[in-house]
Amino acid sequence: MRFEFATASRIIFGGGAAKGIGKLAAEMGNSAFVVADESIGLHEPILKHLKENGVSSVTFNVTGEPSTTSVEGAVEQARREKSDIVIGIGGGSVIDTGKAVAVMLTNPGQLEDYLEVVGLGKKLTEPAVPYIAVPTTAGTGAEVTRNAVLRADEHNVKVSMRSGLMLPRVALVDPELTCSMPPAVTASTGLDALTQLMEAYVSNKANPLTDSLCREGLFRAARSLQKAYADGGDKQAREDMSLASLFGGLALANAKLGAVHGFAGPLGGMFAAAHGALCARLLPYVMETNIQALQNRAADSPALARYDEIAQILTGNAQARAAEGLEWVRQLCAKLNVPSLAELGLKQQDVPAAVAKAQKSSSMKGNPVELTQEELTAILRKSL
Repeated sequence: MRFEFATASRIIFGGGAAKGIGKLAAEMGNSAFVVADESIGLHEPILKHLKENGVSSVTFNVTGEPSTTSVEGAVEQARREKSDIVIGIGGGSVIDTGKAVAVMLTNPGQLEDYLEVVGLGKKLTEPAVPYIAVPTTAGTGAEVTRNAVLRADEHNVKVSMRSGLMLPRVALVDPELTCSMPPAVTASTGLDALTQLMEAYVSNKANPLTDSLCREGLFRAARSLQKAYADGGDKQAREDMSLASLFGGLALANAKLGAVHGFAGPLGGMFAAAHGALCARLLPYVMETNIQALQNRAADSPALARYDEIAQILTGNAQARAAEGLEWVRQLCAKLNVPSLAELGLKQQDVPAAVAKAQKSSSMKGNPVELTQEELTAILRKSL
């Protein structure tokens, strides 16, 4: 057995942890480039902590999914300000933007030089400036992953820049920052976390270290996602979901994902829909297809037994089998009012193109069984 595990240099977790950001930042630099979403109420106290510790700051706001255009603008601004530290405060879009900015401040050339698929795919060679990632949602686990997913505006597709040099210097995870998420965002981000844990667990690149993270994360998500959705102020539920998101990020960065994310990336490039919402809708249909494909074509695959284990964790029934886990996920999606792909923007005529793009996705390569074009098409049509 051989595997590798890499993550942020330091992970700090706990309620109120964000209050220590000023001291952390002061140890790394003097001028912070703060990437944030529009939730000024969340990042304003952090700006105050920076100022109190002698760190100047400027703020760059991210709206919607990150794009190559917005990142290029952010890099230009950070260079003008001579920023020597980057701080990302927000959801996955913000955290990914911050990663890209931090590493582009130290590497030569243009952003496109380092993009997969639409760019040159060159390797980053210089360590990023110190980056502190502060998630305010509990879904992507982007604070501990080594890539940034960006929409390439000219190509109408989502692509990645990827390198171990992009791992944040510090992942500062404060569950209290997630309490202001509205129910719909709690649902989509939470189901994204659940999906990542599940896909990493059945991935063909899973390893004993990621397995342990996935099991614990699945347990916490199973007991707390509905609670966080029903009561945003439930601190125990928020803590569980922040841990589930963190563990999912740690797992996916060191194993692989699967067909849900194989679809979600291309779909996110085709129309403006939140990544978490896409994953939430696709999850039960991909689960169903994977289980059937494994039973029909790879009955001896360890992934089939792992779907049974997932069912046991989700339902709390030690005798549960894969079909019961699938039904649990279906019921959860119904309770959380997950919108259809049609509501999110996909049209019937878009299905063939979406399937073709998904088949080329790097995430699809981690799926526990290779799915046919017909199976992939059926997943999308059911998700409509």
